[in-house]
Amino acid sequence: MNEIKAGNIPLLTVGEAVGQLTRAYSTVINDGLPVRTVPSVMLWGPPGVGKSQAVRQIADEIGHSTRKTVRVTDVRLLLFNPIDLRGIPTANADKTLAIWLRPQIFQMDADDRIVNILFLDEISAAPQSVQAAAYQITLDRTVGEHRLPENCIVIAAGNRVTDKSVAYKMPKALANRLLHIEIDVSFASWREWAIRKSIHEKVIGFLSFRQSYLSQFNANADDLAFPTPRSWEMVSNLLSSVSGDVDAMYPLIAGVIGSGAAVEFRTWAKVYRELPDIADIFDGKMPPLPKSGDVLYALISSMTAYARAHKDELDRIANSIRYADRMPPDFSAVLMRDYMFLTPDYKQTLMKIPDFSRWLSTKGSLMNGSI
Repeated sequence: MNEIKAGNIPLLTVGEAVGQLTRAYSTVINDGLPVRTVPSVMLWGPPGVGKSQAVRQIADEIGHSTRKTVRVTDVRLLLFNPIDLRGIPTANADKTLAIWLRPQIFQMDADDRIVNILFLDEISAAPQSVQAAAYQITLDRTVGEHRLPENCIVIAAGNRVTDKSVAYKMPKALANRLLHIEIDVSFASWREWAIRKSIHEKVIGFLSFRQSYLSQFNANADDLAFPTPRSWEMVSNLLSSVSGDVDAMYPLIAGVIGSGAAVEFRTWAKVYRELPDIADIFDGKMPPLPKSGDVLYALISSMTAYARAHKDELDRIANSIRYADRMPPDFSAVLMRDYMFLTPDYKQTLMKIPDFSRWLSTKGSLMNGSI
């Protein structure tokens, strides 16, 4: 059997993939065209890179762009067999024919005010008998006599065979029915997402200082725990929901990202002892500015988290911008970029603040760069 290779498909960050697909789907929906105008999509990438999060971002942004309600049906194909997709056979009323009960995944609202997304996750881990059942879903949008509604987008995702996870090579017959995108790990794209999703400030601060720790997946290693965007989100949940004390949470953090990364994270987190009082900055008291880069990264992350909680208090935001103007220019540019990520339209809010406009006129050219 001929197999596909992933070397000739576009390599996009999560943000780029979300932007491209959101634009495509929103355009056809707003123009009144069938959503099937855009081919069903296959997202490839190593474990934990953010494929599932990308689908949820796409759903959020399509909803924002089209003013429709977007509902995601998440199907883990690894747990399915072909009968699960087609439904359970039973007799008709007069017991002369077999009919197939509709599977739950086809119970979608066809209302024009709604957009459905059927997310076929882990498709590459599904046995080829299940992948074959996915042929009709991705191309004909049917399985047997069951049909997806016209308002349903189909997106699939899976690991590459080279990742040495549970993965079967996808036959060309299925591959040719899909629009393929390989997801690349990008710190800049992840940071924008992390700020909008309120990822814990210590996670953002550490990864800003040590960007190489965002993803350390190695297909040839036998480690059970290792850093990925997904595992860092798990660390964030522990710090936000259980305790923000990294020392106290160290054993659990090490169980998520591995002891090597956890030791680095715990050592770096001690810089928080050197931070000025963040509330004083937003109150306009102008405490001394830290000098070392690691502490400045922690400061930026803490200021962003505080600004998120007080984003409507523009006088206090203005005080923090005046304080940021004292930072090395590249660091102040990172902070201003982070502020613009607080909400999708927060840049318009910042433009109402004279201090931000002044900063932009003198240092705005730095916004295209990154540290």
